[in-house]
Order: sequence, then C-alpha cells, then structure tokens
Amino acid sequence: MQLSDKSFTVLGIAGSLRRESYNRALLGAAQRLAPPGVTVERYERLGEIPTYNEDVRVGQGEPEPVRDLKARMAGADALLIATPEYNYGIPGVLKNAIDWASRPPDTSPLRHKAVAIMGASTGLFGTVRAQLQLRHVFVFTESYVLGKPEVLVTRAADKFDGAGELTDAATGDQLAKQLAALVAWAQRLRRD
Repeated sequence: MQLSDKSFTVLGIAGSLRRESYNRALLGAAQRLAPPGVTVERYERLGEIPTYNEDVRVGQGEPEPVRDLKARMAGADALLIATPEYNYGIPGVLKNAIDWASRPPDTSPLRHKAVAIMGASTGLFGTVRAQLQLRHVFVFTESYVLGKPEVLVTRAADKFDGAGELTDAATGDQLAKQLAALVAWAQRLRRD
C-alpha cells in the first residue's frame, strides 16, 4: 500500500452507545493498528442524533449533530463501521445515523464512499448477520463496501482485556489487513 503525499483519514463509527463496548474497543485497536499515514478518527456523537423524521429534515433542517456527522463523513477518505449485532440485526442507533446521512440521496456523503465493516460480539457468529444487513443498506446509498478481508470477532470477551485493549494477535492481524485493504480500495475508487 502506498499513500500519496497527503494523509488518509478514516472515520470510524461504532454502532454501540455502551461506553465499554467491544466495538468501540475494536475501533480503538484500529487506531493503533492503522498503517503509516492513515488516521482513524472516532465519531463519538452517535447518541446525540435524534430519531430520523422527514418532517424535521424538510421543515426545520437537519439538526446540528446530523450536520456534524455528514460533514465528518464528507471529509473522510473512507468509513470504518464497527457494528454490534442486536436481535440478528443492525443496532437502531446506527441505522438511524445512516438514514439521516443518506438524505437527500444525490448529495449524501455516503454516495460513492469507500466503507469497511467489522464487528465484535460475545457469541459465535461475530456480527455476521448485522454486517450482511449493513451491506444491503449501503446498496441504496451507493457506498462502495469492501468485500474482504472480513473482520468478525467472535467471543470478544476472550480477545480484549479489562481495559478494552485487543489482546488477540490473530484479530489484530486481520484488522490491520482490513485497514490496508480499505485504503487501497478507496484509492483505487478515486482513480476509476
């Protein structure tokens, strides 16, 4: 992977509001494992985004947290989504943020944006169903989702320590590979 003279910024969004979330910890690991020249910035205002309401968007305009999210997405070279899986699906707060960011479709910062999806869970499936649902959502937004490598962290309680630090080397290697692939994917899309 070669970077141009300018740095490369990835906006990381954890789909959990829980402070001690494994997915937030996974984003922290991404920050530490990012290749040289790549910065992973964490979006921390997910809980401030109000429930999507078209009447509010059209009648009153986008609330400030939504404008901030969209600006941060637009300013990033790529997105990295760390999603938990709730009841076999995408967490409501994450879907809500995507709904806001997707409107209006023609000017959405998600349109033609490179995206990588990862997730951690305490179960055996590692958020595979939530990640699949996110891939479907990103079809509508015309986002370019990285196919592989996938990062599906199973039994997360065994892979992070009490301070939320990733301790599993294999997961760290997979995460580093995904970040490098995301950068290469985004750069290739820019050239095309």
